[in-house]
This record gives sequence, C-alpha cells and structure tokens, in this order.
Amino acid sequence: MIRHPDIRIAATIAARSARVAGVLLVTAAMVTVASFAQTVPVPKPAPKGREGGGSGGPAVTGATQTPPNPVIPDPRRNVPSSIFQTFDANQKAQAAKVSAYLSSLSTLVGNFVQVGPDGSKTQGDFYIQKPGKVRFEYNAPSPIDIVADGSSLVVRDRKLATQDVYPLSQTPLRFLLSDRIDLMKDTNVVNVSADDVFVSVTIEEKQALVGTSRLLLMFGAKDGQLKQWTVTDPQGYDTTIAVYNLDSSKKLDPGMFKIDFTNYGPAPG
Repeated sequence: MIRHPDIRIAATIAARSARVAGVLLVTAAMVTVASFAQTVPVPKPAPKGREGGGSGGPAVTGATQTPPNPVIPDPRRNVPSSIFQTFDANQKAQAAKVSAYLSSLSTLVGNFVQVGPDGSKTQGDFYIQKPGKVRFEYNAPSPIDIVADGSSLVVRDRKLATQDVYPLSQTPLRFLLSDRIDLMKDTNVVNVSADDVFVSVTIEEKQALVGTSRLLLMFGAKDGQLKQWTVTDPQGYDTTIAVYNLDSSKKLDPGMFKIDFTNYGPAPG
C-alpha cells in the first residue's frame, strides 16, 4: 500500500495520465475516472464558432466513410522489451515513413470509434492542431470534454462543472501532437511490424511509480494514413481508438483549444 501522501498523489496523476492517452487519443482517454476498467464517458457536439459554421461533424475531403471495426490486439500478446532491442533495415525504413507522415501533419480532423477495456464502443469527432492542441468530442449523452491547449490537458465534466488538469508532457498524446518527431530517436520503440494491411509501431514507457504502459500506433500499409492506436495502461487494460474520414486540410478555430479555467473548478477530492 502507498502511504506517503506525495507518492500517492504522484501515482494517481501518473495513472490518470496513462488512461487519458487511450481516449484519444486522444482518448479516449488517458485518465482514470473511477477505475481502470471503466470506460470514458461520451462528450458533446462540435463547439460553436469553428470555421465553416454549422454544428455537424468535421468536413471531409473525398468520400465519407462508414465507421470502421477497430482491430483489437490479442490480450495475450507479449511485446518484447529490451534495452538491447535492434531493428533491421526494413523496420527502420517503416518507422522513418511513419515519422515523416506524422511530422507532415499540421492539422487533422476526423471521426473516431473507441473500444474500452470492457468491449463497449463509443464514437465522436476529434480535432488536432499541432503542436500540442487537441479536442475530443464524444457523442451525447456524455458530459465530458477533453481539450489540450499546447501545454496542459483537461478532462472536463460539464454536468458537474469540474475538470482535471494534467501536463500534456505526461500523456502519450504528446507523440501524436509533436510538431516534428523521429520515432526511433524521440521515443522508446519496442516493436515495428508490417503486413498487407497495417504498419504497426509500439512505443513503451516505464514510470517508476505505476509501471509500464504502451502505445500501439497502426497505419495503412497502402495509404500510409493513421488508422488506429491502442493504449495499454500499467494494469494491462487496452483502450483502442480507430479513426476515419480524416481531413488534414481544414483550418481550425484556435478557440476550440482554449481551456476554461474560470467556469470550471478542480475536481473534488
């Protein structure tokens, strides 16, 4: 049992941060609301004032897709982790392509399907503006918003008028929101694989207080676009987010990523 108050608080923050990643990211998310097995509730319609007006979902270039069925990783999988991990030339080339794709994005808008640890599904829209800004909006009736403004990330409950605030640097979302990234240099990549459908990259993070978490990123083998990610928290619970109807050309209203510190107070406890 953790007895020292400072250690207990640090462990709580680290555990919540790992959960918020799943949201995305995110979620989706990386935050522990009640327990690791609890799915994150579903957040609200699009905010007012974004470019283009209206209250519908994100504008999409090309044909509109139907929601995909997320690929759920085998819970029995065991990803090797070693400080001596080596990669062959093909794996390095695949990781370089993924790094180039992520670095090429300045904005990304789309829809998502989230599968929680208990298998339940939720859907919504997401908006990314790099570096460091993201907004997740789940379909009603959830009162939750997830917003990152470049330095902080909040999980907000509109019904209770409270919000939890986390440093963005402590969440796995930072990998997707970095302006430029070289996965092999900037992260701890423990696995790179490819088949006819997906190129997959697994990133591992070790935290002294709560254990090891992983982020599995999956990209289309043919089009190179982001398809989904899975966050595995230190307790072994997976949250998977599949994204679709992606649009990297839309200009976003900066106000979408503003954190309201006036009308929302800290969560009780």
